[in-house]
Amino acid sequence: MLLNEFFEKQPKAYQDLSQDNSQPELGNLRKSRLTLRQLNKLRMMNDVRMVEYKEKLKLVKQQYSPPPQPMA
Repeated sequence: MLLNEFFEKQPKAYQDLSQDNSQPELGNLRKSRLTLRQLNKLRMMNDVRMVEYKEKLKLVKQQYSPPPQPMA
């Protein structure tokens, strides 16, 4: 967890509480199977995270790149 996640609201693509069925109920001992809809949602979430990661990498490269050499 990142520190800024405490102060900023998470994007909508990260978690959908209405579709969260990870809490088992009493007597429910079987593992739930992933549906195609859930698999597609996981794939889309992974795509969003990869795009965010690449954008963050660009910013880090820009911050830590050596300054341009002055023309002599």
